[in-house]
Amino acid sequence: MRSVRRCSRTGCTNPAVATLTYAYADSTAVVGPLATSAEPHSYDLCEAHALRLTAPKGWEVVRYEGEFAMPEPSDDDLTALAEAVREAGRSDRPVPPDLGTTGIRRGHLRALPDPVDE
Repeated sequence: MRSVRRCSRTGCTNPAVATLTYAYADSTAVVGPLATSAEPHSYDLCEAHALRLTAPKGWEVVRYEGEFAMPEPSDDDLTALAEAVREAGRSDRPVPPDLGTTGIRRGHLRALPDPVDE
């Protein structure tokens, strides 16, 4: 299932319910409902930080006027998890090629002898 995204503000551990993005060309900070996925140039905020956000002098804050609410988990989340588990457990998955019997197998890693020593 979906892991709960946390507020981006330092020291805040509250769940995120809003997303902050900046429109630099317009000197505008936009606070809207939580985006469906985390974006690299946006910030997730909890309700308290979303409502109290202020912008630098000369900037405008555009804020969503509805209620910020936690997103409900969807059936897609559960289906994606089930598919990942099913894929990991498949017995017909391709096996990596054997690198020879000279290597020492340690779990999923293989230590090969130094070619200079041969």
